[in-house]
Amino acid sequence: MAARGAAGAEPQGAVRALVMSDVAALAGVSHQTVSRVINGHPNVAQHTRERVEAAIAELGYRPNVAARALVTGSTRTIGLVTIKINQYGPAQTMLGLEHAARAAGYSVAVSILDDATADAVREAVDTFVAQRVDAILALGTYDDAAAALAELHPPVPLVAVQVGGHEDRPAVGVDQEEGARQATRHLLELGHRTVHHVAGPLDSQEARGRIDGWRSELARVGAPEPELLKGDWTPSSGYAAGRRLARRFRDGEDVTAAFLGNDQMALGLLAALHEEGIEVPRDVSVVGFDDLPEAPYFTPPLTTVRQDFAELGRRGVQLVLARLRGEDLHPEAVPAPLVVRSSTGPARDPEPGPA
Repeated sequence: MAARGAAGAEPQGAVRALVMSDVAALAGVSHQTVSRVINGHPNVAQHTRERVEAAIAELGYRPNVAARALVTGSTRTIGLVTIKINQYGPAQTMLGLEHAARAAGYSVAVSILDDATADAVREAVDTFVAQRVDAILALGTYDDAAAALAELHPPVPLVAVQVGGHEDRPAVGVDQEEGARQATRHLLELGHRTVHHVAGPLDSQEARGRIDGWRSELARVGAPEPELLKGDWTPSSGYAAGRRLARRFRDGEDVTAAFLGNDQMALGLLAALHEEGIEVPRDVSVVGFDDLPEAPYFTPPLTTVRQDFAELGRRGVQLVLARLRGEDLHPEAVPAPLVVRSSTGPARDPEPGPA
């Protein structure tokens, strides 16, 4: 065995693990200040925080999460349970939550479920509790997920994200109904006598919120309510709905405006109308929902309702942190503004009847 050169000295060639005092020495601050920066404490001057963060980056220091958890009882980790992220909205909501958590100094552990059964949701939540996460965010836009979450009462804060209806537990979401009302109102104000709606799956709380907004705006002005067309969020279902509306258009029905439950279905509908020789917006005006990054590049550029997923994530994490502090915070729904582009225009004049 190699002899140590002095009492307590490391063996020659050994690399000592970095500790918090190394960061403190390089930054010229106290050990306690480094701890406050790492733990996201607000009472640190900005220039001091930047100096400590620069020292951390220069040294490549990584806090010992396990040791910190033993001391503070916190892993600074949030568990995220989500279901069915193959569509743009849920996927972007998940990213928005992760970005917001990281900005607040938390890491996110994600559990993506194929099915929102009560057993699957319960198992995911129990696993996170066993991993000693500080809190759990649950993205539950479908009825089965919401029902499963309502039955769970874990020992850490559980916040529901992007749910509709009457949610008892702390929750945050986008104002789906108001977004749909704006879309419908925009088309009615352009002179369209009614607005056709292609909805998402009826077990989706978001889809039902948009249906409710569409119906309430039609009722507010006394406009007739056309038959609801049902889709599944996919472009192919929007295409099928577009073919049906095109046939009605050819048969002389009052089809001049359509509001789609999301932009992907709007894309399919635009393709169907184009194939049928029906021009947008001269013959039919079209509005979507979500504001995909590709929406400005549709043909024509799509008028749509924008969901601010970054803001949704920020508010979700803000609510989690408030619950961890024992505060009673009830944030308002995230607004969903209308973005007007070239796919909407004034209603066409009625075709003249036979002489």
